[in-house]
This record gives sequence, C-alpha cells and structure tokens, in this order.
Amino acid sequence: MPSATHPGPGVELEIKLALPLSDPTGLAEQLARLPALAQHKPVHKQVDNIYYDTPAKSLQAQRMALRLRRVGGDDAPQWLQTFKTSDSGDSALSLRGEWEVPAPGGALVQAALQAAPPWQRLDPDGAVFAALQPCFRTAFERTAWTVRQSDGSAIEVALDLGQITCGQRNAPICELELELLAGAPAALCDLAQQIAQHIAVLPLAASKAQRGYALCDGTLDAPVRARPQQLGREVSLRGMVQPVLGEMFAQFTANLNAWVHSDDPELVHQARVGWRRFRSALRLFKAAVPVQQIPAWPQMQPMLVLLGELRDLDVACTQTLPMLQSAYVAGDAGRAELWQAMEQAFQQAVLRQRQALRSALQEPAVGAALLAITLWLDELSRPQAWGESQDLPGKTVRHWVRQRITRLHAQWKKALRDSTHAESQHRARILAKRLRYNIEALRPLLPARTQRWLQQAAQVQAGIGASRDVLQAGVLAQRLAVDRGIVEFLRGYAAGRAGVPAVPPAPPAPPAQGGV
Repeated sequence: MPSATHPGPGVELEIKLALPLSDPTGLAEQLARLPALAQHKPVHKQVDNIYYDTPAKSLQAQRMALRLRRVGGDDAPQWLQTFKTSDSGDSALSLRGEWEVPAPGGALVQAALQAAPPWQRLDPDGAVFAALQPCFRTAFERTAWTVRQSDGSAIEVALDLGQITCGQRNAPICELELELLAGAPAALCDLAQQIAQHIAVLPLAASKAQRGYALCDGTLDAPVRARPQQLGREVSLRGMVQPVLGEMFAQFTANLNAWVHSDDPELVHQARVGWRRFRSALRLFKAAVPVQQIPAWPQMQPMLVLLGELRDLDVACTQTLPMLQSAYVAGDAGRAELWQAMEQAFQQAVLRQRQALRSALQEPAVGAALLAITLWLDELSRPQAWGESQDLPGKTVRHWVRQRITRLHAQWKKALRDSTHAESQHRARILAKRLRYNIEALRPLLPARTQRWLQQAAQVQAGIGASRDVLQAGVLAQRLAVDRGIVEFLRGYAAGRAGVPAVPPAPPAPPAQGGV
C-alpha cells in the first residue's frame, strides 16, 4: 500500500474494476442490495467530460490527463477542471496525482495548472497550455455511494455507465471505481474484495483517459504483448520480483478486458501468454517471495481451461486448417465439400466456446481471485512486506537468478533427451516456454550464454508446437464428428511431422547450489 493513512490532498488512491456483462441493466439495483452498500443512499448524476491535449499529445506522452467536467443540468451546470498524473504501474490499484478546481464558464484555468508541480515542469513557458485543444469526450451516468465505516474510513463507490467518443468512434464505459476519501488503504481493499464476492469484475488498469487516447489512436482493445521490465544490474530482490510479476499479470488482465469487447483471436493468445509468463516467473521466484501466502486461484481454473480450449480452436481455424486445405482437397470437388462442412463445424465450436468463456468471466469467483492477486502484487511493492533477510542486494540477486535459470535449463535438456513420444515432447515444449519467458524477463541479469539457450528454446517450442497443432486439430475434428477421412488425414500428417528439432548441445552446466 502507498501509505498507512489517506494519501492526502493532491493524491488519489483508487481501485478500478471493469464489469464484464453483456447487459448492464440492473447493475445499480444489484449493487444497492449488497451488504456493504445497502445502508447507504446512492447519488445519481450525469457526468460529461472533455479531455484536452496538444496536437503532439504532450500530456499523453507524460501519462497525464486534463479534463473539464460538467455536472448537472442545462439550467445550472457546474464545471470542474481536473489535472491528473499517473503512477508508473499498470495495476487496477492506482496512486495518482490529482489537482481539481472550479472552472467558471467551462474554460480552462491556466493559473490552477501552474500551481501543480508536474505541470510547472511540463510547461514552464505556457507553450503547452496555448496549444491545448479538445481531444475526446466521455459521457456517463454515475451512481455513487459514500461508505463511511466505524474505523473512520470513507470510500466513494461509483458505478459509471456510458460512452467514450472520439469523432465518429465510440466505446462503452461499464466500470466501478472505488476511491479512498479518508482512512487507511486497507479499508479500500477490503471493500473492493467484499463487492467482488457478489458482482462479476475484472481488474482494470487503464483509466478512462488512457482508453480515450487508445480510441483516438485506433488501438483500443488491441492485443497487449510482453513488455519485459528494464531491470538494472544492481536491482534488489524486491525491486525485481514485484515489477516482473506485475507486468506479466497486467498483460493477462489487459487482454482479458479487451476480449470482453472483441473476438480477436490474438487477444486470447496474448492473455494465455501473459498468464503462462506470470506462472513461470512465480515458480522461479517462489522460494524468494515473502512468507505472505500467495493467493490461490482454483476458482479461476474452469475459466483458464476454457481459455486454452478456445485457443486450440482458434489455432486450428486460423492457422492449421487453412495451411492443410489444398493438400487434402487436391482439386477434388467431393473433398472440397467435406472440408467446407468441417470448417463450418469448427466455426460453430468457436462460437460456443466464446460464449462459454464469456459466461465464465461473469462468475464473481473469477474476478475475486483476479482482484486478490492484484492486491497481493501491490503488497509486494511495500518494503514492510519484505524482511531484511529476504531482500537481497544486486550482486547476490544476479547470482541467485543465474542459478535458477541454469537449473531450469538442465531440466529442459533432460526432458528434451527423453522426448520420444507426444506426451514427453509436450513436457519439453512447456519447459522450453518457461525457460524462454524467464530469460526474456531477466535478460539484464543473465550471462551472454543464456541468449543461445533462448534461441534453442524458441526453436524447439516452434518445432514441437507445429506438430502438436496438427495433432490437436485432429483431436478436435474427431470430437466434432467431422468426416472420418479428414480425421485420418490430420492424424497422418501429424505423425509425419512428429519429432523434435535438432538442438546444438550446450556446454555442461555447473551444478546449482544453494538458494535464497
């Protein structure tokens, strides 16, 4: 947590939660019945915002946002100017700078901006202010509860339903914001977890401003790929573990959030990559993580299985089957008809699987587990979470990381030598992924030879993966009861691709010793 008390003036601490529902009708009534909110009267208001930036997007480049907010009807509108800065993380729990003042007549107030230190640094001569122009708008109905508790804490819970617009483009707003008004941050987290037990949520890192910029850029709901942290060679254990795990988990949740609104198969792929990266690094770091219990996620398992099954179907439909169509059809009209029927069966299966996954994301237990991991990761950023004996200096960290990667590499090489059938090859491929993900994440702390290991792991992963994709397409075809001849063709092709690509032998690894 950022502090044991309320962060104070000029700082906003909040948790953002997306609400992954196909129809938000009745959400306000559902929230109002929750035990945590039932005794508090909600306030309803229409909120309209205009966001400003320069043509060169000077504010966006600095992770800043400037808006004019209109609250109230046409007869007595009120305008507020809000300038926000963002923290450097990508978490649903955010600590941001905030400067808000009245804006009479709906005009920007330059003097108020100059009073904010971040703006002073950005715009010392007023050139940025002079170049400001409307960029995008948001309009939403806000239903807000102020929850005051016996411990002195006060939290605003705001349900926002509306739209972001940029020119002719628009995107829905359906989210819950919990902002700490007074008291300890722990109260904010506790209330969020209480709500997540009853309402389906997804941790949401992107603010309305960030989503507005993405809408204007045409990148809203675009797949989020791995962005390994730029670790310094002298990074401490605490300075390494939390940022690395946080970036990986953010990749997972960002792609899940985008997939709620888009059927792009790459979102499913990148969500699974984010989760596998997170699991791989967590396995690597587990011995070094503080004693606080790592949240369990059995409630997420059905959703993760559905995600994997949808990925298998997507790969078959978009990659494997198109590649093999001409080899099977070979100009035969009858075969072409059978292949087309098979493709239709796969497409129907994809539609059913998407619906099943979206239903799974609407289970409160899934969002509650994701929120628990989000809050656990935030806890890891606190020095208090690490005992003196647990946090290690840079040189010791580099030595420990190299030992762990060397041990993982030895496990992978052994699995590769034993990979004489499909099951053992699949294990070798999983270990290749783990090795690859961890080397990519920890590259600055590793010796040069691990780059060769990375290339070898990627080569084996791709080779075994191509064979497995064809084999899996055959399994799916049989499950969907398509033409037996196609199933046999896919099996035969997979058998012909079986085998592991040759990998140059690596020099003997030194024996791993000790740990943290």
